[in-house]
Amino acid sequence: MEKLNYQVLENLGYQGYLKKEAPEKAMQFGEGNFLRAFADYFFDCANEKAGWNGKIAIIQPIEQGLTEQINQQEGLYTLYLRGSEKGEKVDAKRVISVVSRCINPYAEYQEAEELACSDDLEYIVSNTTEAGIAYDPGSTLEQCPPRSFPGKLTKLLYARYKAGKKGLVILSCELIDNNGKELEKCVKRHAADWGLEEGFTAWLERENLFCSTLVDRIVPGRIRDEEEVRRLGQENGYDDLLADAGECFGVWMIEGPKELEDRLPFRKAGLNVHVVPDVTPYKKRKVRILNGAHTGFVLGAYLAGQDIVRDCMHNETIKGFMNQMIYEEIIPTLPLDKKELQEFAEAVEDRFNNPFIDHELMSISLNSTSKWKARNLPSFLEYTRAQGRLPACLTMSLAAYIAFYSSDVQERTEDGLVCRRAKGNPYVVKDDAWVLDFYYGHKDDSPEELVQAVLSNEKMWGEDLSGIPGLKGQAVKNLVMIREHGAEAAFGSVLAQ
Repeated sequence: MEKLNYQVLENLGYQGYLKKEAPEKAMQFGEGNFLRAFADYFFDCANEKAGWNGKIAIIQPIEQGLTEQINQQEGLYTLYLRGSEKGEKVDAKRVISVVSRCINPYAEYQEAEELACSDDLEYIVSNTTEAGIAYDPGSTLEQCPPRSFPGKLTKLLYARYKAGKKGLVILSCELIDNNGKELEKCVKRHAADWGLEEGFTAWLERENLFCSTLVDRIVPGRIRDEEEVRRLGQENGYDDLLADAGECFGVWMIEGPKELEDRLPFRKAGLNVHVVPDVTPYKKRKVRILNGAHTGFVLGAYLAGQDIVRDCMHNETIKGFMNQMIYEEIIPTLPLDKKELQEFAEAVEDRFNNPFIDHELMSISLNSTSKWKARNLPSFLEYTRAQGRLPACLTMSLAAYIAFYSSDVQERTEDGLVCRRAKGNPYVVKDDAWVLDFYYGHKDDSPEELVQAVLSNEKMWGEDLSGIPGLKGQAVKNLVMIREHGAEAAFGSVLAQ
């Protein structure tokens, strides 16, 4: 079977949207699964729905990458967006044709520089992992290319400045706070350390827009199961070594001035991409609702005998507990428009019910102490202050966290804390060593002693929670209920209130 390319699609009589020729308007650092299922998808749709008439040229960010495979397939790859929408199974397929080529700057640096100086270029998109946006003093102007991503970007932007070209919109998709601002800081620091003229720094500030963005789409990645690869190849009529998969939900929040909406092609295409003055509230929405829901119910659900997220959405008690926590306790603490928050929350149940992703509860349980502090504690504290009472579900969630870390503790090993759930099977709690040592040291405590020790541990929570009126007594009561009657019954008791 032949590899995917334009001629193969023509021979097959492919009827889907394709854009074979267009100016290269975007430079993309990163050829990985996420950007190809996220940013490239949105730009591809902008070609189809808004007449953007653009192509993306990818820069391979590290020495080993996918340049050869991408170019062999003429930039084409099949994207599967799979999941659930309003309870209905979705399995959509699209051949993405927005990528023109991939450049390996370690072998073809001049090509990268020529692209950077092109009159057609308008945008730079990046996702070089969380470690990618970091200042590296070992990156120099003389290197071709510089070692780090910010170093590469600085050198390419400097070449564009020297060529007298206009500035660009730079969209950072790395999963760090203020990703665009942090990238800009690194670029300016390189400019200063390399002794580049002040005019370049002035051009950076005057003509370039470094945008912080919030990205949200679960991307399991390239399809690697050999049987599925064969089946899809037979269905499609071609081999695709770059086939990618993501959930059907996707939203891109881009921080910038209002006029940026007119410079980007997404609003005209009706896509779920939004320019906002500050992405911070939207990050809070994602962390508190999506991530907070995960951490809020999965530990208790695991103790109740569940193993993957999707199955939890088919358990009316666990699903009801999660929704009550989201709609009655988390959403009231958030600053955004309530209708927007409810729409985002409605999508959460569909995302968790994705029939194509077996998201294991134990994988979500990793480092739950810091996760509960970051994702759930702020909602708990803000609700308590505003309402003058404890939030029932979040309080139960805290007790479930304690129960998960203390369920029939067996031993403390190098791998983690070995516990046992009601099913009888052992499981390994993984967290910071000091957290595991704490729980192992309190394994023989009474419920009252354990809850007091946990709530008063300022290292865990950043403050002493034991003084919150009624919390200790309710947490003890909930912990005892989980241990004696099971987590599902404990979740159900909250719904009955």
